Amino acid sequence: MSQIPLQKPPPSQHRAALWSWVRVWVHVVAGLLTLSFRFPFANQEAKNQHIQNWSKKLLSIFGIELRLKNPEILPATPYLLASNHISWMDIHAINAFKPVRFVAKSDVEGWPIFGWMAKQLGTVFIKRDNSRHGKQVANEVARVLETQSVCIFPEGTSTIGESVLPFKPNLFESAVIAGVPVYSLAISYKSSLTGKNSDVVAFVGEMGLLESMAQILRDRQQVVELVFLAPSGAAPEAPKDRKWLALHSQEAISSYLKGDQCFM
Repeated sequence: MSQIPLQKPPPSQHRAALWSWVRVWVHVVAGLLTLSFRFPFANQEAKNQHIQNWSKKLLSIFGIELRLKNPEILPATPYLLASNHISWMDIHAINAFKPVRFVAKSDVEGWPIFGWMAKQLGTVFIKRDNSRHGKQVANEVARVLETQSVCIFPEGTSTIGESVLPFKPNLFESAVIAGVPVYSLAISYKSSLTGKNSDVVAFVGEMGLLESMAQILRDRQQVVELVFLAPSGAAPEAPKDRKWLALHSQEAISSYLKGDQCFM
């Protein structure tokens, strides 16, 4: 029985893939240099500008278009932003819009290069399986919220974006302590060709970071949509119950992703 020979990708595809990786690593090195030599002497406004510019270019390199809905509802004063979580790219999409501080799982701290970069950007790391540590982090985040906005991913893991996992309430305590409002963010990724939901950018299961990067670079036709949802009743006052805050935020994001616009 004869076998059909496998067709090799044309040389042009190999060159395009190689060039994409070169652009990624040149951009990463540029970020490392900025963090090493510019950040120590920059004020927060200048740092935010560096972060935003770097993140915008990263999205461009990976062929991801950023779209926003309702960004005008966010206040100028600090707030807690609770978001569903799909990919490591979520952070860069948010920073491309408006840099904030993030809370990330402790695993990220150990990532080569990117873990160090996250620490330099002021990321707060949390041990997801340690409730006592979660309370300590909530207090730490509350102190950050006195001067800066913070984004959390309360699902505790990433998904392909079709549904929202139950939100863990611990970190919502930071908003109660600091007395700031909690806004919600619904993130979704779509194909720029079909407009349908896409799992190309999803970072789930046992997938490694380099594997995820390669998958996105092979496609380079994605849209990330950030939809900002107001607090309960469209009022920014923060309730004093972390469980209520977590449940409301989870339901708001879930309802939006399912097509219910009542939380807009």
